Amino acid sequence: MSMARRTDAQSSASHVADSHDLIRVHGARENNLKDVSIEIPKRRLTVFTGVSGSGKSSLVFDTIAAESQRLINETYSAFVQGFMPNLSRPEVDVLDGLTTAIIVDQQRLGADPRSTVGTATDANAMLRILFSRLGEPHIGPPSAYSFNTASVRASGAITVERGTKKAVKATYSRTGGMCPRCEGRGTVSDIDLTQLYDDSKSLNEGALTIPGYSMDGWYGRIFGGCGFFDPDKPIRGFTERELHDLLHKEPTKIKVDGINLTYEGLIPKIQKSMLSKDIDALQPHIRAFVERAMTFTVCPECDGTRLSEGARASKIDGVSIADACAMQISDLAEWVRGVHEPSVAPLLTALQHTLDSFAEIGLGYLSLERPSGTLSGGEAQRVKMIRHLGSSLTDVTYVFDEPTTGLHPHDISRMNNLLLRLRDKGNTVLVVEHKPQTIAIADHVVDLGPGAGTAGGSVCFEGTVEGLRAGDTITGRHLDDRAAVKETVRKPTGALEVRGASEHNLQGVDVDIPLGVLVVVTGVAGSGKSSLVHGSIPPKEGVVAVDQGAIRGSRRSNPATYTGLLDPIRKAFAKVNGVKPALFSANSEGACPTCNGAGVVYTDLAMMAGVATTCEECEGKRFQASVLEYRLGGRDISEVLAMSVTEAEEFFAAGEAATPAAHRVLGRLADVGLGYVSLGQPLTTLSGGERQRLKLATHMADKGGVYVLDEPTTGLHLADVEQLLGLLDRLVDAGKSVVVVEHHPAVMAHADWIIDLGPGAGHDGGRIVFEGTPADLVAARSTLTGEHLADYVGA
Repeated sequence: MSMARRTDAQSSASHVADSHDLIRVHGARENNLKDVSIEIPKRRLTVFTGVSGSGKSSLVFDTIAAESQRLINETYSAFVQGFMPNLSRPEVDVLDGLTTAIIVDQQRLGADPRSTVGTATDANAMLRILFSRLGEPHIGPPSAYSFNTASVRASGAITVERGTKKAVKATYSRTGGMCPRCEGRGTVSDIDLTQLYDDSKSLNEGALTIPGYSMDGWYGRIFGGCGFFDPDKPIRGFTERELHDLLHKEPTKIKVDGINLTYEGLIPKIQKSMLSKDIDALQPHIRAFVERAMTFTVCPECDGTRLSEGARASKIDGVSIADACAMQISDLAEWVRGVHEPSVAPLLTALQHTLDSFAEIGLGYLSLERPSGTLSGGEAQRVKMIRHLGSSLTDVTYVFDEPTTGLHPHDISRMNNLLLRLRDKGNTVLVVEHKPQTIAIADHVVDLGPGAGTAGGSVCFEGTVEGLRAGDTITGRHLDDRAAVKETVRKPTGALEVRGASEHNLQGVDVDIPLGVLVVVTGVAGSGKSSLVHGSIPPKEGVVAVDQGAIRGSRRSNPATYTGLLDPIRKAFAKVNGVKPALFSANSEGACPTCNGAGVVYTDLAMMAGVATTCEECEGKRFQASVLEYRLGGRDISEVLAMSVTEAEEFFAAGEAATPAAHRVLGRLADVGLGYVSLGQPLTTLSGGERQRLKLATHMADKGGVYVLDEPTTGLHLADVEQLLGLLDRLVDAGKSVVVVEHHPAVMAHADWIIDLGPGAGHDGGRIVFEGTPADLVAARSTLTGEHLADYVGA
């Protein structure tokens, strides 16, 4: 397809406006990029490849997309900019030819309990309008079908002045669809009082078992001085009134030791401070308490549908909006096709299109009531894509972060078609990707490397896919790699029996998961792999489950703090220098006083974009100058935190700095392929795959017997997959059982045993379609996975 140029009939000279065919980047130095200069063709599909940590995201997201977004944000008034994320200008000399960037990343959708797949897309809004027009009996406007809108009734005198008359309206009402019992959450929560206190003890004896509520601090003074009950009396001896005051009393002003304070019952207090927060964002010990103390049950009034009685009773052809949201989307699309009503024809067409987009993108197995927080990163990314598929925008830049994550080879071809469709509408499509299937459809390839971290950040190749294959880069060499199926497989040492598994879409599955070997659970997206693995292998003693969920940490957390590596390092520094370990913590006594150990100073410019500047006093090193005078093996603490894992492993191996405890942790980090990450890099900058491997490295020290991994090859370059397979082999050889949910053909070929779920997704899946060795699967070619694996190994 040649570049379309508009030519005038009289003159063959092309218009100057058509000459802007390139996005030019010159001198990009963001993160580890080393003065990168490239030209990307517009209205084409460009794929960025390279080993993990080579600088792909730094170039695509942190430079091109970030600058595009920043320039758009600057067109708004200063007042509006105050509500937008603060973006600083990327480190780059020239960025030319940018167009509006739409970023479709793998950040999970918000975990708000009231957010569902339907509310995250426009599907729910359209369904509500449909039911408000056609539902029998008619109960009200679209809000009457919304589980996020409460019914409100108010009465009172409103005086309206019209000329000399005064009219008084006395009542106001709004009909909402929210279930009054569970407030649109679908579940009701109760608090298990036995987890709050031990009723055989008195308060002074430490009856309260809520974290942070000890009698030594403020709470002791408040409980002792409030006068509502006797702190020396065992709780089981409290009168009904005293127990009510302890648990439920509304905020009351009291005076203790001459200080004015507010007393509030335990339950409303912990409701506000702990229970109303996102459970994943809590500190581990508080999360453990919340999980113990809270019991969630399906709301008995709405039966988990979140809707009021009226909304559930209003139906179209015998189907209520609750039934519609509970259907699998592919079935809902069929139902909508059967609704014929000329008065809402345009709405039906739009709804039909949205629902078909779900099926087309491989998400037809979801239902609209599925909470958005339960979607995987890949599913969340595809839900975000649905908005853009029907969009009439052209000439924009779509930026995708590994859109094939979590997709079976069978689904990747569908994703490829979508990327090509976006391109053919006249858009520039930039994709960060490792899968050869997607690299193959690129019009233009940019390969970054040659290594990771400081060894990366340069352009190794730029051109066509054929050129990449012929070129001598790591990606080019590995593009046509084909793993062979194992000749001999290990013998299992036992089996984990799963009987009648029926979680989500599983249809009473019976399977024996062999132990002591490498088991791969596979199948198309939505076939029930995660439901089987996470639902049937209970997180009991000896089971280590490692997923890709975000590691909850602030911008102060880094690999050294997360893995516990910093403790032995601080102790080693303290011992050699004869001072206390707290000095070597940037979150404690050693912190630079100007930036409080953050390394940067955040300046809030009120309504304008805030700015983060490197701290002038410590120059970003995060420590006081006096702390940096203490050395270990010739290096100060900030130099140690700036080291990569590989450098640090060498440094702590021998000599004065020899620290066996630190060396062991570093060895595990190198084993999982994180040798390029620096010890002090903030956790917030790690990708999903890097986070999972960091968790894996941390858990390898556990006494686990069964390791459960969820797509560990996410974000891994073809060359890094070999290293991961070596690590999995070492775990199995050490007597562990490894169960991996995975689509990568190289991992499947390497397995000792494969369990294949299918045959389709949603209610068409949930059954075991094959179990056996990879060689048998290839020979049988009886399933979609078998077909693709046979093609991959060239059988």
